[in-house]
Amino acid sequence: MSEDGKSLYVTAPYLQNRELSWLEFNKRVLDQGIDDTVPLLERLSFISIFWSNLQEFFMVRVGSLTDLSLLKKTIIDQKSGMTPAEQLSAIYKRCHELYPYYEDCFNKLQQLLLQEGILNVENHEIDEEQRAFLDEHFQNNIMPFLSPQIINAHHPFPHLENGALYVVVRLDEHGSKKKSKTEKGGAEGVTLGIIPLPRQCERIVKLPGAGCQFMLLESIIEMNAAAIFNMYKVKHTNVICVTRNADLDAAEGSEEQGEDYREQMKRILKRRARLAPVRLESHRELSTTVKRELLERLQLKSYQTFVSAVPLDMSYVYDLRKYIDSQKLSQLTYEPFTPAWPACLDRKRSVINQIVERDILVSYPYESMDSLDMLLREAAVDPAVVSIKITLYRLAKQSRMAEALIAAAEAGKEVTAVFELRARFDESNNIEWSQRFEQAGCKVLYGFRELKVHSKICCITRQTPDGLQHITQLGTGNYNEKTAALYTDFSFMTADPQIGEDATMFFRNLALECLSDEYKTLWVAPLMIKQHILDGIDEQIERHKQGLPSGLFFKTNSITDLEVIEKIVEASQAGVKCTLLVRGISCIVPGLADYTGNVCVVSIVGRLLEHSRIYCFGPLDADARIYMSSADLMTRNMDKRVEIAWPITNERLRQEVIGYIGTCMADTAKLRDLLPNKEYTPLRFFAPEDPQTGMPVLFDAQAFLIGEAQKMNLAAAELDAFARASSIADSPCMTARQHQSKKKKKLKPEDLPAIETTAPIVPNLQDAPVSSAQTKTIPVSPKEQEQEQKQEQAFGYGMKSPNKQANSTQAATTMPIDAELLQKLVDNTPRPEPVAKAVARHAKAAHDKDKVLYNSPETFFEKPQEDNQIVIPAEKTGFFSRLFGK
Repeated sequence: MSEDGKSLYVTAPYLQNRELSWLEFNKRVLDQGIDDTVPLLERLSFISIFWSNLQEFFMVRVGSLTDLSLLKKTIIDQKSGMTPAEQLSAIYKRCHELYPYYEDCFNKLQQLLLQEGILNVENHEIDEEQRAFLDEHFQNNIMPFLSPQIINAHHPFPHLENGALYVVVRLDEHGSKKKSKTEKGGAEGVTLGIIPLPRQCERIVKLPGAGCQFMLLESIIEMNAAAIFNMYKVKHTNVICVTRNADLDAAEGSEEQGEDYREQMKRILKRRARLAPVRLESHRELSTTVKRELLERLQLKSYQTFVSAVPLDMSYVYDLRKYIDSQKLSQLTYEPFTPAWPACLDRKRSVINQIVERDILVSYPYESMDSLDMLLREAAVDPAVVSIKITLYRLAKQSRMAEALIAAAEAGKEVTAVFELRARFDESNNIEWSQRFEQAGCKVLYGFRELKVHSKICCITRQTPDGLQHITQLGTGNYNEKTAALYTDFSFMTADPQIGEDATMFFRNLALECLSDEYKTLWVAPLMIKQHILDGIDEQIERHKQGLPSGLFFKTNSITDLEVIEKIVEASQAGVKCTLLVRGISCIVPGLADYTGNVCVVSIVGRLLEHSRIYCFGPLDADARIYMSSADLMTRNMDKRVEIAWPITNERLRQEVIGYIGTCMADTAKLRDLLPNKEYTPLRFFAPEDPQTGMPVLFDAQAFLIGEAQKMNLAAAELDAFARASSIADSPCMTARQHQSKKKKKLKPEDLPAIETTAPIVPNLQDAPVSSAQTKTIPVSPKEQEQEQKQEQAFGYGMKSPNKQANSTQAATTMPIDAELLQKLVDNTPRPEPVAKAVARHAKAAHDKDKVLYNSPETFFEKPQEDNQIVIPAEKTGFFSRLFGK
């Protein structure tokens, strides 16, 4: 440490502080609020997400650093060399820079909403009719619920709840004295009055008038402050909000008190509400007197105060939609979509039987979580099922999956649920569910005392004539129906006996609170995942030294672990290309010639939250080993949590994952590149221009996959209608006329309606043909062959997948009827470009302002045609030559 208290720790140039990187991620969220390709009300939602993200950041990360700054021992951040105090200083400075941008984004959006007739009315903007309405509404619906308080020697400063809004009123202490014994007056020495917003009142009050004019509750209370404090002279008012530290150690004091773990968590949640403040926000500048009083009472410094003309609680934006006319609402929001039933599963057949036949990979939210619900409901009534074991981290408040597990327990199955009660801000919900599970007869466990159980695994054990059989489900995300509709995740279901044995061992170790590295197929943290990742990177370094194809790809929410970063830098220096698709924090800085010249870091922030974790070792267009996981590349996941990673060995599923990666990397609308200066390229930086209109040509990967899900839903509906029409002949109620009509016309594939598609195929269609460059023989079960023969006899056509274009690279493959018919509607589409080329497009140097001209994407594994090459200006090829050896 230097004399002025600053750290003298020397850090590597390719590292950056995680907190500052997170703030840049949240700015990318805010950028969606000014993206004119996003519907207006959705842009308002992104501004609200920015607000809620920042609220949690201050509660957790700033709160934690505040605690560390109070310790006698100085703890240095290894990635930035900063002390906790220095990090806090940098955070507050950056936030003071972000607030004006936040306000500007909100104000611009308000002007656009005004053009649509949506207006948040201020006090000075209301007309006489609206004023009369508000006066009556205040007296009848707000005033009875108010609990105002004055502050003086007899009335101490109240506890201000975390995140709650208060109207603070500056009162004239000289105007509150009583004039005589008979006159009414206020107390002496009063300078402040505080009014909490009542929870019983609606936050949004719709006003009479054209369109959707409304006023927020805090504005109405401010407007009536003089009536509330009618014994005092009101000088001015403001709205304030206090953010408190919410970072608590769940293990603290548990052994000494010897209490039940669930009761301990309840006690901790009560303590959280009264922790120290870390931020004070006000809607307008505070007067000198009020600011001094509040800072003294809250023990805050001036730099911890923020002024924002944006409403201090932006959660109202979700309720606003119910006040907007439905036709207008449809114009200002995303088109709703329903996740498709997974094309790889026959809804009318046993899910368990289909998993026994082949591995299943479901992609949320493009495909529905209903398949997992159906699996659990089927297991609840399957006589062969002996037990169901599952880890639960975050459950929805209303969870069909949880109800299915409870139903299984009530039906006599042995159900074991490992609850993680420390899932931050979901503790209360998990406590309630754990109590319900216990009441239903489930065995409830809480995992490890020192480690959070963040794994997503379910093991169903069946007693079959051939012995015990394990159906294992593994996921990259939570078992939560609500987030499954908003987060991109994968769910893998298999009857692989080796994975089943590992799953059984995993739950046995959880019950005994035992760590193990003896799993044969699964990687389980904290003893295996990081170690295998480091070994996998070493393997690619060695392959590159031997002149063999090499490469690395990781998709993760964040990368902060120093050991993993150092190993990636080592690989880059050895010449191994590494692509990181990181939604949030990236503590590694790419593009630095001597360190990370072969590293590319890109990020997608869009309509859906990118949440899946994928590890790839080797070039994706060759023989890459692919793992999926619940673990991010963060120290907390690798060393402080129980996480699981599993291999994708089935070739069809490997192609799906690679196709999904390619679709993400082909994005030109939301994908952004982290530059060596630690900034991100702007939105649409990589979008090619239409030579005729000069407008950017955008490809939004998430929007495309959502569109494909909608088409799959439509295709499934058409397939059902086709099946119903075909089965009329078997109906005993069919008339002779209907039967004769049926005989005259046989339904053929061409009778199905055509659906146009113009973008890469959804990569989740397991029975889809692969490219000709790597054509595989897809095994067809005897049952499926029998089904095909019956359908060929009934309908007069075979089940070969049609080639629609003469130059199509897709190979015809025999498939079961459901997949074939669904594929027919979407198979005639180009696939994403090769990953290496997608990476090349996005890994541009900071000074390179020329756009990459990129034409239609080619099939993933094929060499591009001459007219579909990436065109790079000759004087700008240095970085690409260094990256790809071109």
